[in-house]
Amino acid sequence: MRLRVLFITVLLVGGFLYITSKTDWGRHRILQPISNATGPIWSGPSTVRGASLSPDEMNNIDIYRTAHLATVNITSTVYRRSIFWEVYPSKDQGSGFLISEDGKILTNNHVVANEQQLEVTLPDQSRYKARLLSRDPANDVALLQISPRKKLPVLHLGDSDALQVGQKVLAIGNPFGLEGTLTTGVVSSLGRTIRGENDQTLEGLIQTDAAINPGNSGGPLLDSAGNVIAINTAILGPNGGNVGIGFAMPINRAKLMLDDFQAGRKRPRLGVSVVPVAGDYADALNLPNQGGLLIQEVEQGSPAARAGLKGGREVVQIGNAQLMMGGDLIMSIDGKPIDRDDAISRTLARKRAGDFVELTIYRSGRTMNVKVKLGEEGAI
Repeated sequence: MRLRVLFITVLLVGGFLYITSKTDWGRHRILQPISNATGPIWSGPSTVRGASLSPDEMNNIDIYRTAHLATVNITSTVYRRSIFWEVYPSKDQGSGFLISEDGKILTNNHVVANEQQLEVTLPDQSRYKARLLSRDPANDVALLQISPRKKLPVLHLGDSDALQVGQKVLAIGNPFGLEGTLTTGVVSSLGRTIRGENDQTLEGLIQTDAAINPGNSGGPLLDSAGNVIAINTAILGPNGGNVGIGFAMPINRAKLMLDDFQAGRKRPRLGVSVVPVAGDYADALNLPNQGGLLIQEVEQGSPAARAGLKGGREVVQIGNAQLMMGGDLIMSIDGKPIDRDDAISRTLARKRAGDFVELTIYRSGRTMNVKVKLGEEGAI
C-alpha cells in the first residue's frame, strides 16, 4: 500500500514538473522571478512603425510653418482713470499679419481703436512701435506700419468673393495672449450680419467654426493654399468664449481700403442702418412681398439724409424680431434687386467717395428712384 502511494506521488510530481517546464506559465512564472533589481517590472509593446501624416495634416503643417512667421501680436495701451481719478495704463491685445516686407500690417480697426500707443511683437520676440496709416471703421479694418531692421515674411491676399460653404480654413492668432496658435475648420456660412463694438453693424461676414477667441481679432483666416481670405473679427458665445461660431471680415474689403490708401482716397459713405425684410415680415408691415432693406436710421448730415431718405419712426415686434417701421424700403441699388443682406456694403465696395448710387425705394404706397452722392468715411 505504501509503495502504491509513493509511486502515485512520484508520478504526480514528475508530471507537474514536466508540464511547467514546457509551458509559458511555467517558464516565466516558476522558473523566473516576476521582477528584479536591474530591469522594469513591465514594458509596453514595441512600436512596429510610426503613424504617417495624412495629406490634410501635411497641408496644415506646411501652411502654419510659413504663415505663423508673418502673424504678429498687437498691444494697444490706453490710459484710463480709476475711481479715484488716478491715471493708469490699460493694455489690450489682438493680432495682425504682415502684408509687405517693409512692415505694413493689416488688422481689425477695433484692435487699434484707442491707438494712443501701439506696439507690435513679431514671432522672434522683437518689438516695434507702430503707427496707424489708414482705417475703415465700417468694415472694421486698419493698416499699421512698423519700421523693421530687416525684410519680413509676408502673407498673400486671396479672393474672398470665390469662397464656398464647406471649404477648409485655418485661423492663426494670439488668443488669450497665446501667440502663434493654429485652429482649423470650415466656412460655415457667408453673408452674415452682426452687431460689432459700439453697436456698429458689420455686414457680409464669413462665419466659421475654426476656434476664434479673444486675442484672435485681426489675425488671418487662410485657405488651403495659404492665402488670406478674411480677417478674424468676432465671436458669438457666452462670456466671450468660443462655441464654434466665429466671424471674419472678407479680405476683399481690406483690399479696397489698401487701394484707396495708395491712391490717397477715402472710403465712400451712405449713412443708413438697415434690416432685411421679405415674405411674411414684409406682409406684416404692409410692404411689397419681394421685400428689400428697410431703413432703420439715417445718420444726421449724411449723404442719405441730404438725399431725403427716411428712417423708421415706430418700434414694432414681429415674431422674434424688434424693428423700426415707417422708413423707406430699399428695393434695388443701381437697377439690381436686393438679393443679399449685405447689398449696400457690396455696392459701396465698388464705389468711391463722390460717386452716385441710384436707389429704388418704396415709401407710403409708391415706388420712386432716389440718387445719392456718396460722401467720405468720417466726414459730416
